[in-house]
Amino acid sequence: MDSSHEIDTGLVDEFINFVRAKGVLRFGEFTTKAGRLSPYFFNAGLFNDGDSLRQLCEFYAKAIYASGIGFDTLFGPAYKGIPLAAGTAMALSSMGRNTPFAYNRKEAKDHGEGGTLVGAPLAGGGTNSGRVLIIDDVISAGTSVRESVEMIRAAGATPVGVVIALDRMERGSGELSAVQEVENSFGIPVISVAKLTDVIRYLSGQSELECHLNAIRAYRVRYGIN
Repeated sequence: MDSSHEIDTGLVDEFINFVRAKGVLRFGEFTTKAGRLSPYFFNAGLFNDGDSLRQLCEFYAKAIYASGIGFDTLFGPAYKGIPLAAGTAMALSSMGRNTPFAYNRKEAKDHGEGGTLVGAPLAGGGTNSGRVLIIDDVISAGTSVRESVEMIRAAGATPVGVVIALDRMERGSGELSAVQEVENSFGIPVISVAKLTDVIRYLSGQSELECHLNAIRAYRVRYGIN
C-alpha cells in the first residue's frame, strides 16, 4: 500500500492534547542529552499506567492505518519498544486486524528457546511475507532502529518502516535529522503521530500557550531541519 498519506490534523491535535494532559509534553527550559537548551520536553517514560499506554497505542494504530503502509508483523526494540509493540498489536486487534508481534532481548538467552528474539517469527510463512514494522517512542541517535533493522534482516525478514510518537525534526551532528538519516540509510519511511511543526501549529491556536511560540520557533531555526 502507499505509505505517503498524511495523518489527519484532528487526530494529531487529539494526540497533542493527550500528551499535554499526561505531562508528557511540557514547555519551559530543558537541557537535552546533546546539551541544547530546549523550550519543550517530550518524556515518553510518563506513559506509565494502563490507561495512558492504551490510549498511546491507539494513536499508533490509527497513525499506521492512516499511513497506508503494508506490513505483516510489529517489532518492538528493547526496552521501550516492547510494551509499545504489544499495546499497538492489541489496539490493531480491536480495530479488526490481528497482528503478530515480536521483540528482542538485550542479552541472548542460552536455554529454553534461546536467542535474542521473542514472539512471532519475523520471516513469516504462508500469507505472511515477512514485512516488519518497527514501533518505538522517538528517534534520537537512531541506534535502536539500526540495531532493529540488523536483527530483522538477520532473521530473513524485511523492515518496511518505523512508527514513533513525535518527530522532533532536529538536526543531529550533520545537516540531517535522525529521522532523515534512518530514511536515507535504510530506504524505509518513518511515520510519526506528530511532528514539531504540528506542535507549533497547535500552539498558534492556544492563547494560553502562545507565549512559548517564539522560543520554539527560534529553537527550530537554530537546530531544526526543513
